[in-house]
Amino acid sequence: MTSSTEVLSSRQVWWTATIAGMASYLDAAAIVTTGTALVLFQSTFHLGPAEIGQLSALLTVMIAAGALVGGRMGDRFGRRKVFTWTMWVFALGALSLVVAAAPGMLYAGVVLLGFAAGADLPVSMAMISESAPPGKKGKMVTFSHVLWMAGVLVVMVLGIVVGDLGEVGARIMYGHLLVVALIVLVLRAGLPESREWTKARLDSSAEQVDLGSLRHLVGSRYLGPLVATGLFYAIANVAANTNGQFSTYLYTNVAGASVATASAFGLLGFGCSFIGMLVTMRVVDTRWRMPVFTVATSISIAAFIIPATLGVSTWTLAVMGVLYSVGGAIAGEPMFKVWSQELFPTKHRSSAQGITIAFTRVVAAAFALVTPQIIAAGAQALFIFLVLTTLASCLIGILWLARIPRASDAAAERHENALASVG
Repeated sequence: MTSSTEVLSSRQVWWTATIAGMASYLDAAAIVTTGTALVLFQSTFHLGPAEIGQLSALLTVMIAAGALVGGRMGDRFGRRKVFTWTMWVFALGALSLVVAAAPGMLYAGVVLLGFAAGADLPVSMAMISESAPPGKKGKMVTFSHVLWMAGVLVVMVLGIVVGDLGEVGARIMYGHLLVVALIVLVLRAGLPESREWTKARLDSSAEQVDLGSLRHLVGSRYLGPLVATGLFYAIANVAANTNGQFSTYLYTNVAGASVATASAFGLLGFGCSFIGMLVTMRVVDTRWRMPVFTVATSISIAAFIIPATLGVSTWTLAVMGVLYSVGGAIAGEPMFKVWSQELFPTKHRSSAQGITIAFTRVVAAAFALVTPQIIAAGAQALFIFLVLTTLASCLIGILWLARIPRASDAAAERHENALASVG
């Protein structure tokens, strides 16, 4: 029989995972909101394909910069402190976009929004993993992607409701980000600091996180996992980021549908995506992880083959969206999050994720900068490229990441002591 103390502890674990995991909610909501809002702002601010590409790329670049800074700060000063200032900056960015009166304010708001979202991500993932009990860390980290999906869902529903309101609809959508950020800021005030981080910090044999400790992060033991997770996430995220930022653009500017229609078809795939996440949570800590990962990647590849071969229309985009909702929910970012917790010790975990997230978002930003031009030249070529990137990420996961030994704080300590004695 479960004791009340154990029940309370379980509730605290889920509460921490939810409040910390809202970083994923806001990250997804910011990306999808911007993808829709820029379409709604097109006539008001005279935004063409080049400007939309620039703003989309800028958001992604700032997420990368934020992840790099926030990851290191999370390891150095603690998870909880980073939680506070990131939400303040995020709220300020959202407010700037709500009241934007000129294109310059769009650029400023996107800078703040992206930086804060990126800084929050690696710290939140570390907090969730370090708060979860042994044997359930993968499940709890995967739960953060359920919150990521919730962010997409809410924005899709908002898109359906306000999609025909033009710039007013765009301001309402950014207003949603502002309200959620302020609520999360208040709720996070009651979260305790990560016990694992505190223990690593107080351990007399553990060095402070500085440039010296970062040197160990890219030492022989961690360089392989760092490169592997970075390449997997960067390549897999090209499809996810393109789908998130340019789905509405493809529906409206290529298939000829309305914003409301684009949001409605996006919502259609959400139920399938949620099922995919439940499957991931069920198998991620078992021997079925990699077989399910392989099947999910195959589904994602099939999704992009449809518009690549049959052309881009409302219906091919809808079918693609449903299939990718399933495949991406299993074999995309959720697996990166799980591997990132398993392959790095506590005092380097947030920094490592900051580096890989930063690299990934820079790659995504570079691709987002030219995506509108690629679509204008021939949208089918875009989906052929996404087929290739999805296949590549699958091979990295199966042939490389799945074979890397898992890290432990004890093993990390031995490794760093050995490096110190040699140095």
